[in-house]
Amino acid sequence: MKIAYLAPEIPALSATFVYNEILCLQRLGTEVIPFSIHRPKVEAQEPSVENLKANTRYLYERSKFIVAGKHLRLIFGHPRAYFSGFGWLVRDMIQLGLVNRGALGLAYRFFFAAALADDLRRTKVQHLHVHFAHVPTDVAMYASVLAGIRFSVTAHANDLFERGWLLKEKVRRSAFFATISEFNVRFLRSLGADVSRINVIRCGVDDDQFPANVGINTKKPDAHRVVGVIGRMVEKKGMDLLIKAIYLLCQRNMDVELRIAGSGPLEQELRNLVYKHQLENQVKFLGPIAHNQVSEFLTSLDLFVLPCRKDSNGDMDGIPVVLMEAMLSGIPVVSTRLSGIPELVVDQQSGLLVDPEDEASLADAIAAILQDLPMSQRLTQNAISLIRQEFSLSGNTEKLNRLFYHCVQQHSL
Repeated sequence: MKIAYLAPEIPALSATFVYNEILCLQRLGTEVIPFSIHRPKVEAQEPSVENLKANTRYLYERSKFIVAGKHLRLIFGHPRAYFSGFGWLVRDMIQLGLVNRGALGLAYRFFFAAALADDLRRTKVQHLHVHFAHVPTDVAMYASVLAGIRFSVTAHANDLFERGWLLKEKVRRSAFFATISEFNVRFLRSLGADVSRINVIRCGVDDDQFPANVGINTKKPDAHRVVGVIGRMVEKKGMDLLIKAIYLLCQRNMDVELRIAGSGPLEQELRNLVYKHQLENQVKFLGPIAHNQVSEFLTSLDLFVLPCRKDSNGDMDGIPVVLMEAMLSGIPVVSTRLSGIPELVVDQQSGLLVDPEDEASLADAIAAILQDLPMSQRLTQNAISLIRQEFSLSGNTEKLNRLFYHCVQQHSL
């Protein structure tokens, strides 16, 4: 079986779940041809993705003159498919307002869809799968018509909550529509999408990536504790709330240190907040770390905290994979009651949850885990079991691969 994958950026350091899924599919024997809208701003650097990086085709780097030629080839070589796809484009542009920015963006993506479709035809790809239901799915749904194959989607978070245009149409047109959480299914139902076509397929992690049990806490309650977070320094990650919670804990004379791994547009604001609260000795900024260094970082922690929130544009996380990585590593976690996170971090069972924007409750939850060894061990053991049962990379990728096989078999009849 030969399929193509399309995502915004491959292999992006901030979207490890995409390339891990591709690598897992390849281990299952499925041939995957990777396409990317853009070249990543920050590339993953581990050796396992070097071959993937070398074989990825970047659509928006194509010469516009060459892409125009591919349109002509499709018009004369496959006129029925071409004008069927063009008909979709016209209907979609009318629905979005025809001459507004969103509609013009669709036309731009249809233009590059011809380049993707030409490659799909020449390489005899049998199915096209796309991660994220915004720009990549616009390209994919037009390219699939032009290429005469089916497409499917995995939707995550930002692509639904902030940039979710034409979602009902995308669900209806796809061979199947996958998403990472039951929360997302309910959201799509509220838009009127046909949820009978939607499958919950988790992003996941496996034991070979993050050996379980290594981080279970055995320190005394009054010992020096290390709390950590990994992520982009953006509003929805809530790192400012975590710094404020650390300040509250220091006011209680707790010996606690915060390590922040990552970078992003809010880094200077976060550094200013640390300076304002005189936490220079308690908060360490480590910069971005490669994915193959995440396990080592996690095992240096006593607790992982990710206080996610909805940002001012309505964007929010789905189920952050880094929470799964911490949980499988045996590190207790604290997060927030937001989006699909409670499906992973079940409060008082596999971690602790607080309401978003509540640094006082966040500080209380951090203190509760750091000072209660039996609870910490119970939460981590339950978390490891949950990851293995429901959030394993191999299990969810096998489920996805079966759906691909079914689509290919149906299309060949």
